[in-house]
Amino acid sequence: MKKKLLALFTIVALILGFQGFTALAKNNQSQKESSQPIAVQGAMDMEISALLKKMGEYKEETHGSYTFYRGKINGIPVIVSRTEVGMVHAAASTTLLIEKYHPKAIINQGTAGGHDPKLHVFDTVIGTEVMNIGRFITDHRDDGEGMKPESWKFDGTGMRENGELKTYETFKSDPKLVKAALSVADKYKHGKVVKGKVGSADVWNREVDRIQWFHEKAGTSVEEMEAASVGQVSKSYDVPYLSIRTVSNSEVSGDKIEDLETAGKYGAEFSVEIVKAIGKK
Repeated sequence: MKKKLLALFTIVALILGFQGFTALAKNNQSQKESSQPIAVQGAMDMEISALLKKMGEYKEETHGSYTFYRGKINGIPVIVSRTEVGMVHAAASTTLLIEKYHPKAIINQGTAGGHDPKLHVFDTVIGTEVMNIGRFITDHRDDGEGMKPESWKFDGTGMRENGELKTYETFKSDPKLVKAALSVADKYKHGKVVKGKVGSADVWNREVDRIQWFHEKAGTSVEEMEAASVGQVSKSYDVPYLSIRTVSNSEVSGDKIEDLETAGKYGAEFSVEIVKAIGKK
């Protein structure tokens, strides 16, 4: 009888111990997640200054050519990253960001040129997906036959996953982050907030026919020079990612203004509201 009771007590103790260990592990994981920063990127000073102002106090750190600012917004740990302009800068900066700061989410935001004629300066696009619109395959044409850009075909981005090569036409923003951004859309007072597709390349397009071609063939809402690189690196590290772009100029909407500084400020201020929404969850 005593042996049976001892065995029963042992089993109960093991069960309670396992439950306690599980609860402790969950608590440790929760604490780790709460201490992980939300990363917000901007390529230029004008795209991050409003974020730094909101943080107030922050620590500036530089790795290579890239600058990072550690602080808090409304008590939420935040790392602001100035990526610099361009696809290579964005990829390198994002890799450093993930390796050194381990963010739980990355918001890539800033200014963009409009592709959709319905979008006007200061409207903001929540990029549900991003695409490298600078990757093409062309048909063979002999010497003297000239160029035929309208025949160019978009080429996907190859990535190695578990030893297997996969091709991505686009990189999608995390649905939960998209939902968080949409939940605070009413706080943006400077134009429309819409879902759309962001195109990236190391080119600033001003030819109307070319812009219309991108919009028709690729379905792009706006263009800029970083988002697809950030989406690709985030995908490779399995870090949730969100693209936000505020229109600073458009060749196809009839707008006669171009204002990168104001668009950068408005986009960064809206990103603050998104950080708050993500932090609450």
